[in-house]
Amino acid sequence: MSLYLFRRLNLLVFTLFMLAMASFGLAWLFPGDYLTNLTGVHFDTPEQRELFAALYKENEGVFWQFMAYLEMLWQGQWGQSFSSGQPLFQEILTTLPASIELSAYALFISLAVGIPLGFISGLKHNKLTDYSILSFSLVGYSIPVFWLALLLILVLSLQLGWFPISGRISLLYDIPPQTGFILIDILSSDLPYKWDAFTDALEHLVLPTLSISIVTSTIILRITRRSVIEVMSSEYIKAATAKGLNRTQVILRHGIRNTIIPIMPQLALQFTTLLTNAMIVESIFSWPGIGNWLLQAIYQGDYPAIRAGMLAVSSLVVIFTVFIDIIHKIIDPRRLYRQRVKI
Repeated sequence: MSLYLFRRLNLLVFTLFMLAMASFGLAWLFPGDYLTNLTGVHFDTPEQRELFAALYKENEGVFWQFMAYLEMLWQGQWGQSFSSGQPLFQEILTTLPASIELSAYALFISLAVGIPLGFISGLKHNKLTDYSILSFSLVGYSIPVFWLALLLILVLSLQLGWFPISGRISLLYDIPPQTGFILIDILSSDLPYKWDAFTDALEHLVLPTLSISIVTSTIILRITRRSVIEVMSSEYIKAATAKGLNRTQVILRHGIRNTIIPIMPQLALQFTTLLTNAMIVESIFSWPGIGNWLLQAIYQGDYPAIRAGMLAVSSLVVIFTVFIDIIHKIIDPRRLYRQRVKI
């Protein structure tokens, strides 16, 4: 296990290194001065440019320039935005929690809906219940995320008036940012209108969360269904049944755990899908996340923000993927053993 953790951490560091290299390369590919694309500073005088050129080792070759860039990244000096003039690292810390919060809640809903329906569909394999659930999942999977978001706004917001159209919380409430996660910030505050603000924030979460969780729910449903079918037809399930255990006991003792374990590696892939869909949904619902921020940067030609946003989102996905993989190995060490046997 120690060797496995060492290998995974090495892979994580190497991948982050390659992402930083790609981010550095973007500064050369974007139009304009590469040093301006790295720093976000429009140099007014030659002396000012020489100062930053010395800081980024412009005259010492590409390798040392990249080393200087890595040092700046490590120190949190990611440059500044063309449009706002604010430090990019600070803007990412402000917008990224909103996207993580939206994706995390959507993932929770996807698991809460997809896994139970997948179990029911798998246990009722080739029956009417199975076909009905698969039909609904096919419809949910086929609907484009942006179209579903607009449909939810039209029906649940404009026609029925149940939920707000856009934003993260009503302008009536002033919530001091602490963690960047709006629900946590509200609950940890001592404001007299805390519970009203909490309810309002939940109402703002409903439509964007539903928009991106429906597609993911159908994917998790199908993965769970396939896993249930494979587990329930395995030899050890047949042996447990032959020992006298009824169907409920077999499912509770052997079926659930052995079905859930193969699903875990898929969570990292679904989190990536959720983040991608969240970037689309954020622009529709005016959600102040990193996806909406990146789209605005693209529209405005804010090259330093595009470079930094790409690096931040990619790094988050890589870290989450490695973390899920490590958790999976801890829960199911047999997989590590099987890999050794194959080698």
